[in-house]
Amino acid sequence: METTQDQVLIALRQIMRAVDLHSRQLLHSHKLTGPQALILRVLLRSSQLTLGQLARQVSLSPATVTDVINRLETRGLVVRVRSTHDKRQVFVTATEAAAALLADEVPLLQDRFVARFQQLQTWEQMLLLSSLQRIASMMDASDIDAAPVLAGGSLTASPLDEAEEDLSRLQQVAG
Repeated sequence: METTQDQVLIALRQIMRAVDLHSRQLLHSHKLTGPQALILRVLLRSSQLTLGQLARQVSLSPATVTDVINRLETRGLVVRVRSTHDKRQVFVTATEAAAALLADEVPLLQDRFVARFQQLQTWEQMLLLSSLQRIASMMDASDIDAAPVLAGGSLTASPLDEAEEDLSRLQQVAG
């Protein structure tokens, strides 16, 4: 018979696995990481944004957003355009290739979660928040910078980087 502690650890592991599996699915189906898909989605809806505006909208640090944008730019999914009014200002815009890639709505795990979470009573939402904050604290994770993006692996990794990480993990297990 499983103890309460075992049940909590199992639930945590299930959450971690769900995030990991969804990240792999997204990588396989769209060749994008969760943060990349989220950033492209925001850019397509907003037309053009500065890196700072984009970072605020996706709740990621400017450095993380810059790294993700660099990777997306390399793939031809975004372009940077210097403002004609203020040469110091640079806007980021999604390309037609990004629009084509996201023509089918990219299923982000947090979208499904948020929709279900919003259906809960306020007291139930607060209970879950309190419990999760306590768990984060118990795992010495409450000071870790995190964005509201449910994604496995690195927030700034490219699909190739993630594939190499997967291969390395498989080699460690096999070896």
